[in-house]
Amino acid sequence: MDLKGKKIGFAITGSFCTLDKTILALEEFVNSGADLIPIVSDAIKSYDTKYGTAREWLDKIKEISRNNIIDSIVKAEPIGPEKMLDLLIIAPCTGNTMAKIANGIIDETVVMAAKAHLRNERPLLIAIATNDGLGLNAKNLGILLNTKNVFFVPFGQDNPFEKKNSLVSRFDLIKKAAEYALEYKQIQPVLIEYRGI
Repeated sequence: MDLKGKKIGFAITGSFCTLDKTILALEEFVNSGADLIPIVSDAIKSYDTKYGTAREWLDKIKEISRNNIIDSIVKAEPIGPEKMLDLLIIAPCTGNTMAKIANGIIDETVVMAAKAHLRNERPLLIAIATNDGLGLNAKNLGILLNTKNVFFVPFGQDNPFEKKNSLVSRFDLIKKAAEYALEYKQIQPVLIEYRGI
């Protein structure tokens, strides 16, 4: 599918160890001609970690997307009434964010963006990255796998022997999964062997 001119929201949450892969995905969408609207969680906006400072990540995201960053609940709310997006991607999507979406807890920028977007019955694509996907968050994953207009980037256990509950999406498949989601289809298979790509 040609993504040229598609308005795609790209929401980024605090799985800091996957941000390098996220940046590659951002570049892929921009290079395909999509109009990319970046959205960041409070964690991305606020936390300096061993993976980089908040300012470094925000500057990089803005430079790649060439758009202003949606970084507050107030800025995210108009996504709904203004029908701003053809597709919203959350990558990486932490277990915390997944739990909030599954349970209707709208207390943060990215979950407000998801709620606002879903009210328009438009596709939401989730690329999970959580240490708790097969733990307490498994029930939230189950809810979202069965929620209308919610689609997933294929995922698997990234370290089943040392972190048996951890699930991570294949970030190299985000664009392909997005093409399916824009047609309201789930790319298959969803459960895959994670190969660290």
